[in-house]
Amino acid sequence: MNLICAALLLIAFFFALAGVTRAGVWLVERRNPPVGQFADIDGARIHYVHVSASAGADLPPVVFIHGASANLKDQMLPLRPLLEGRAELLFLDRPGFGWSGRGNNETLAAQANTIAALMDRLGIERAIVVGHSFGGAVTTAFAREHPERTLGLVFLAPVSHPWPGGATAWYYKLTAVPVVGWLFSETVAYAAGMLQIGNATACVFSPNHVPKGYIGKASIPLVLRPPAFRANARDVAQLYDYVCAASPGYREIKAPTVVISGDRDKVVYATVHSVGLERDVPGAELVWVANLGHKPDWIAADLVVGAIGRVAGVAVDLEAMASIVEGRIAGDAQGAGRFPELKAPDAELAPG
Repeated sequence: MNLICAALLLIAFFFALAGVTRAGVWLVERRNPPVGQFADIDGARIHYVHVSASAGADLPPVVFIHGASANLKDQMLPLRPLLEGRAELLFLDRPGFGWSGRGNNETLAAQANTIAALMDRLGIERAIVVGHSFGGAVTTAFAREHPERTLGLVFLAPVSHPWPGGATAWYYKLTAVPVVGWLFSETVAYAAGMLQIGNATACVFSPNHVPKGYIGKASIPLVLRPPAFRANARDVAQLYDYVCAASPGYREIKAPTVVISGDRDKVVYATVHSVGLERDVPGAELVWVANLGHKPDWIAADLVVGAIGRVAGVAVDLEAMASIVEGRIAGDAQGAGRFPELKAPDAELAPG
């Protein structure tokens, strides 16, 4: 009898969590409606913001690829104001994120192909591609799948190479498991995610300060909706295998490339990924920024714009710009004592 009661209580608990999730999803979607347009690309409804170039544009088109757990606002909010009028801009929710459907985009190559198809739809023949974090891996897929469409590459705190152990967070692995992952995402993930979202965001930005209102303005809770949470988990679960297979081919990338990385990144091993890209992509330039965490797009937006200009052929002193950023953030110590530093492995651990 006790076992029956315990089972009934457990079932009731999960039903209650499912109800909380449904209510939370409704609230998140109401607070974070679509901000762009939609295009049906090979069975996936892709949400995007397309900003036309002005008559006086001095840069080529730029396509932005956001990272894990994010959406198009994560790059659009800090970078659009600095670039609007200077270039044609395309911000999109990667398949399964934000307001984009997943469709048949379970691989990074498929996502790159969907981005290329969206560019076709909008009449963008070639572009500079800017990828942050996980978006950096998708950027390498785009450069390899569509070299003729790639004018230049800007990597921001990217993931690109095999890292020691290949570990990812336990909840990604759990959510990627069929059935169990579905149950977890439909019941526990939203409530637990909302409890941890502030702390997780602070860690991502650390040691730099989280911009005021960032979580709400960038619509970060959209990723806690069950379908998006599962898409995010499946992406991260396949990442290690992708970079193992793809990284030897980076030597074939011919586009001008700049990598921006912080020496205090607490999310990815910069000495593996960023150093690996500088080593493996011919002519790639790595710009280190002292005391910068995992968010160059927000904390060093001016430097990102400079890097876009650099790969477009504009004479830009990126080291001088990096020094300006360093002066601005030299005293940042957000999260000190709360978020441990990544134990950085030697650069040679990133296979060539």
